[in-house]
Amino acid sequence: MADDTPSSPIATLFPGYFALVMATGIVAIAADQQNLDLLAQILFVVTVIAYVVLAVLLVTRMIRYWSNFAADVTNHAKGFAFLTTVAATNVLASASIAVHGWWDLAWALWWASLVLWAVFVYTTLIAVVIDRDKPGLQGGINGSWFLLTVSTQSIAVVAGLFLTRTDSDALAFGAVAAFTLGIVLYLIVMTMVFLRWTFHPLDPTEADPPAWIAAGAVAITVLAGSNMLLAADQARDRIARLAPFLEGLVVMAWATATFWFPLMIAIGIWRHLVRRVPLRYHPSYWAMAFPLGMYGAATYRMRAAIDLDALAWLPKVVLAISVTAWTITFGGLLQHLVASARTRGPS
Repeated sequence: MADDTPSSPIATLFPGYFALVMATGIVAIAADQQNLDLLAQILFVVTVIAYVVLAVLLVTRMIRYWSNFAADVTNHAKGFAFLTTVAATNVLASASIAVHGWWDLAWALWWASLVLWAVFVYTTLIAVVIDRDKPGLQGGINGSWFLLTVSTQSIAVVAGLFLTRTDSDALAFGAVAAFTLGIVLYLIVMTMVFLRWTFHPLDPTEADPPAWIAAGAVAITVLAGSNMLLAADQARDRIARLAPFLEGLVVMAWATATFWFPLMIAIGIWRHLVRRVPLRYHPSYWAMAFPLGMYGAATYRMRAAIDLDALAWLPKVVLAISVTAWTITFGGLLQHLVASARTRGPS
């Protein structure tokens, strides 16, 4: 009977919960880059399990609690969080290639991500554009809007990997198109978010982990551009002609991601140590673990793409930090699940 009530955990499932898959998958890839095979294998298994479980929960929510789902997907503050499904699908595709070499599975996931991207981007975007009762910049904009860039660049990331095995000019063009669109979307959202941060009061309770996606969005841009540069020899001459342009954008994105991390850390210190907001588990914290893992993995690929040995140490350090952040967050998830089970008790 409890499952049929609006307060059911499935009915109110956090829209951005697929960030768990994003964070776990990218840390698995980063571990594989450092030849930590056992860690990469374990994290890959967790990634697959989390993806399947969350996919089932999302479909169940759409079928049984359509009104709750529709209200969230058309909401300014929550709608774009569903784009974690797109990024998670492509992170799983990338991890399937990196850890196991499962190219056929990656192709299937990539095509599925294109459908998810079109459905969720335009459903939410159209809803917030034509909505007559709009919340205003202060109430409607948050870090989840950066998922417009993250989801778009995730498509380019996997396309770049495919270009190492095919000379499809259409795929090369699509990868470049997704990459450049992702940058444009970042500039649009960053302008609004930065205006929100600097000219409106920021309450510590709203300075939530999705703000970290500001760094994650440009970190995944680095990975997408680097993958294309590394595929330049196989992707006919389209990528080769654009190589200097792509390299410039990759370095710009990496510098921007690096620039944001001190601010994100400062906001966290202000929030939890100065304003004493309790540090309790929330699924949005996976949006903090993901940028850390992505920054390390992207830096590793950028080094290879632009021949920059000076940063050889950085991916190793960031991997240690990201594994620590992932472990703490995963521990919080397990504790939350146990506590929830005890609260609900036997029926």
